This record gives sequence, structure tokens and C-alpha cells, in this order.
Amino acid sequence: MKNNHTIHEIEKSSLKYKICVSGAAESGHCSENATKLAEEVGREIVRQNGVVVTGATSGIPYWAAKGAKEEGGISIGLSPAASEIAHIKSYRLPTDYFDLIIYTGFDYSGRNLILTRSSDAVITICGRMGTLNEFTIAFEDNKPQGVLVGSGGTADYVKEIVENMHRGPGKIVYESDPKTLVKKVIELIDKEKEIKNNHH
Repeated sequence: MKNNHTIHEIEKSSLKYKICVSGAAESGHCSENATKLAEEVGREIVRQNGVVVTGATSGIPYWAAKGAKEEGGISIGLSPAASEIAHIKSYRLPTDYFDLIIYTGFDYSGRNLILTRSSDAVITICGRMGTLNEFTIAFEDNKPQGVLVGSGGTADYVKEIVENMHRGPGKIVYESDPKTLVKKVIELIDKEKEIKNNHH
């Protein structure tokens, strides 16, 4: 038993949190400061021992990736495209502010599933239909989620949607401050890991 405990301690100390930032690729309808907030969320994820994972797109996810890189952290992108050429030419998506981009070749909806599944938690900032898709996949998977309240779009509708869908509250924290939001999301991840470790 003692040995087993040591393995979990190592796991806890060396693995970084993989936090997906989901949001609008086109941020025109978002709150005025949404891109600034996204950048701050990216920075906070890095400050709190996380890696930023995004859909390798423009808009909100792009600003989160930028924040992560400017804070000296790691940014991973999962592209809907099958290759770098398609990513740039067909999808017209950015390649800066990433340490690596994984080309899924599964278009947007397939990419969304891999993106949320490969993350420990999902943070929603503003958003449109694609963001809602990522949110509902994570909800179905019972994954920890954070919603940046006041960022516009999907983020500001989520609470009402969840309340009206009669499927329980999910594992969701709603916050308007980036630092507090990331902190609470990480607390949810830790709680999940503890439950899983206790079951093994």
C-alpha cells in the first residue's frame, strides 16, 4: 500500500494540468474585453501549473494561447485539418503561439471531441455554436468545466441552458475573474483525481 501511495504522489507532483480553452473563433459578438480576459486565462493556467490546450484557431483560443506563451508556458493546438498545409491554406488558421499542433483531420466536430477528451478540464470564454458543442461534449463526459461569466456569447447562456436541461448541475464553476476561475477549475480536477485514485 505504501508503495502505491508513492506512485500517486509522483503523479500529482510531475504532471501538469491540461486545460482546454474553448471560445469563439470570431470574437466580434463577445464582450469588449473578452480577448484580454482570454489572454489572462491563458497566463493564469501557466501560473497555476497548467498547459493550455486549444482548437488551434483564431479568436478567443488564439488569445489564450498567446497568454500562455507570453507567460513562458506550453500551448498545444488540436487542428481540425489533416496537415499543416490544410491548416494554413484551407482552414486559414494560425500557427504562432503553439509549441505543437496536432493535425486531427477530423474537421471541427471530430476535432472538438478529441480536444475535450484529451483535456483535464474545459474553460468556456464567450463562444458560438462550436463552443457550445465542446461544452456539451465535456458535460456528457462529466468533465470539470469553468465558465468565464460576462465574456459574452455561449459563456453567458450556459448556466440557463444547464438549468433548463434537467440533467443536474454538472461539474461547473462560474466565475468572472480569470485567476479565481482557473484556481477553482484546478480544485475540481484535483477532486476528480482523488476520487479516481481512491477507487483504484
